[in-house]
Parts: sequence; structure tokens; C-alpha cells
Amino acid sequence: MRRFLTSLYGQVLVATAVGVVVGHYFPQAGTAMKPLGDGFIKLVRMIVAPIIFCTVVVGIAGVGDIKAVGRTGVMTLVYFEIVSTLALIVGLVVVNVVRPGVGMNVDVSSLDRGAVAQYAPQAGAQHASDFLLSIIPSSVVDAFARTDILQVLFFSVLFGLALSGLGASGRLVTEFIDNVSRVLFAIVGMIMRVAPLGAFGAMAFTVGSFGVGTLAQLGTLVMTFYATCVVFAAIVFGAIAWAHGFSLWRFIAYIKDELFIAFGTSSSETVLPRIMGRLEQVGVDRSVVGLVIPAGYSFNLDGSALYLSIAAVFIAQATNTRLPWPRQVALLAILMLTSKGTAGVAGAALVVLSGTLAATQQIPVAGVALVLGIHRFMGQAMAVTNTIGNGVATIVIGRWCRKVDTARLNAQLGVGGRASRRILDEPLF
Repeated sequence: MRRFLTSLYGQVLVATAVGVVVGHYFPQAGTAMKPLGDGFIKLVRMIVAPIIFCTVVVGIAGVGDIKAVGRTGVMTLVYFEIVSTLALIVGLVVVNVVRPGVGMNVDVSSLDRGAVAQYAPQAGAQHASDFLLSIIPSSVVDAFARTDILQVLFFSVLFGLALSGLGASGRLVTEFIDNVSRVLFAIVGMIMRVAPLGAFGAMAFTVGSFGVGTLAQLGTLVMTFYATCVVFAAIVFGAIAWAHGFSLWRFIAYIKDELFIAFGTSSSETVLPRIMGRLEQVGVDRSVVGLVIPAGYSFNLDGSALYLSIAAVFIAQATNTRLPWPRQVALLAILMLTSKGTAGVAGAALVVLSGTLAATQQIPVAGVALVLGIHRFMGQAMAVTNTIGNGVATIVIGRWCRKVDTARLNAQLGVGGRASRRILDEPLF
């Protein structure tokens, strides 16, 4: 018990449970705890951009091979597209089998359109050219100030490539940035000491504001989503991990602290700095970690993909909107575009959901009001699934690029046995 209470995951778990009790029995007090959760998230966001910059720059400068960086980037995008599309398909299949919205018979005119208004203005359709241009920051300072992960990543890659081109004259700069990154990770360790307070505040606010009664009203949808996340992680992530010679369950145990923090705060971004450090410790090269993890927060949100497909069809079922398979295929195509590039946007999943429904011109956008009350509860499963998915992706892409210390990986996460040793020892490309 003492070991449990002194561990970070134990403290976060206890704080989360206390937050549920406070929010349920003292809703006003629970709602007042919101600054604790917001403060913790702001502390983490404060350090995210500098850590991404230092990690990417040092990693690329250490590689010194522009072709290797480009090859890693291409592999990353291909992997992200395949797995996130698979998540969208799984979500569509599950929601059509379970049908959690059938029988609700919601009158669209009775829905509170004002509650959705704050998400609708941001949810306009975005062309590919607009998205590509948005990756380029108007200024470097602006990208860091807004913690726009894609823009910071873009500048960091350019800086790292330029630094690697300087050769010996750039080593002093590389060493300086590497030392700065060590200081930043020390700051992350200090911030994580208040993670239990952040989890407590976020959970108390969520339960105090929306109440557990909201869960009871839409319990089928919540349980369907949680079960889908578990099954998707176990089967898809488990199979990918096994095929690349490491155990998913050992990996989950390895990052349990980060998963409890993501669950308690309903945000995978709160563990971005820690997960980068943990993946380096397990043997993945810094150049791979620096590219894959930040990019994953925009392109590899598997939990969010499951949520979007399930929530969209649920709204159609609840409002008796006819949605035959051809239209669901069209919905899938829209989601493949709208679900990308949402990192750093407040309420990103709701914004994307609103934009997707508007683009279909079939499902009423006002139906988003049906999931507003349970969004934070579902956000916890989203955050955990996204964190696991990005971690698995980083190890896999590191294996593809042969930039993993196989001895360290096998010692900490290996499944053992003949198959895993063969995969770990033989180059893939």
C-alpha cells in the first residue's frame, strides 16, 4: 500500500477517485476545482513547444542524413493513415452493430443549438491547400506562443536540417540545445509532482458540472465507446506490437503513470513530454521520437477517430436520420480528411465532429448537443487510446528505420520467443 500511494500512478488514481466523490456529492465545490485541472494543463503546455524543438533538432542534427529524415517522415505518414483509417472503419462497424442511438427518437427542433454554436464557427470545411499553408507559421514566435505543435515541428525540422549541414561548426550549438533539453525534462519532473492535483481538479469539475446522471442517460453510448477502445487496443495495437517483437501489455505497464495522467485530465497532451522521454529510455532513437510523437498528435489520434465515427452515426440514429451504407462510406471519406491536423485546438473532437456533420449535409449539426454532456467522460478513453497508439507507432517506425536499441527494447518490452527475436534481429528495409 505504501508503494502504491508513493507512486505517481497511485496518487493520480486516488486523486481521480476523490474528484469523482467531491463532484458527485458537492457539485458546486467540484465545479470550483476547475482551475486546478486547467492550471496543470497550462503548466504542461508551457513546456511542450521547447521540448519538441530541442528533441527534434538534436535528433536530426545527430542523424546528419536528410534522406534518412525524409524516409522516416514518409513511413510515419503512411503508418498513421493506415491505422487511423482502420480506427474509423472499426468505429462505423461497432456503432452499426450495437446501435446505441436507435429508439431515442430525438426531435432536432428541441435541441439546444446555442450549446453547439461555440464549436460550429471553427468547424468550416478546410481545403488541402489551407491545411498545408497552416503548417507554416506566420512567425516562429507565434508558433511557440500558441503551442501549435505542427508549426513548431515544421520549424524544428528546418532548424535541425540546417544545423546538420553546418558539420563540425554546428556541434557546439547541438550540444547546447541538448543540455537545454535536459533542463526542460527536469522541469517536466517538477510539474509531474502536481499531476494528482490536476487530475483531481479535472475530474471534480467534470462530475460536478455534468453529473453522473448524464452517464446513466447515455450509458449505452459511453460503454460502447469504452469497450471499442479496449478491443481496438487489444487486437489492433496488440497485433502490431507482437509483429514487431514487443508486448503491448508490458508497454502499457511501462507507461502506466502517463496513462493515468491522461485519463485523469482527459488530455493526451499533458503527457507528451514524458512519453517522449520514456520512449527514448526504452531504446527508440531521439530522431524518431522527435518526429513521430509530435506528428502523431495531429495525424494519429486513433481514439479520436473511433469517437468521431461512433458519435456521428449515433447522432444520426438518435435523430432518426437515414444513413445507408453508401452515405456512411462518404462519411468515412470526410472523416479521413477532417480528423487530421486538429492538435492544439480547444475541444478539437467536438469541432471536428461539428465540421464533419456540416460537410455531410445529412446529419443535423445540432445533434452534437446530445454528446456535449458526456464528451469529457469519453475524452478520457480518447486520451488513453491516443497515448498508447502514438507510443506503439513510435516503436514500430523506429523498427522500420532500424533506429531502435533492440537489446534495450527486448529486455524491457520483449515478448520473448523465437518469432520476436527473428523480427528484432532482421532488418525490415
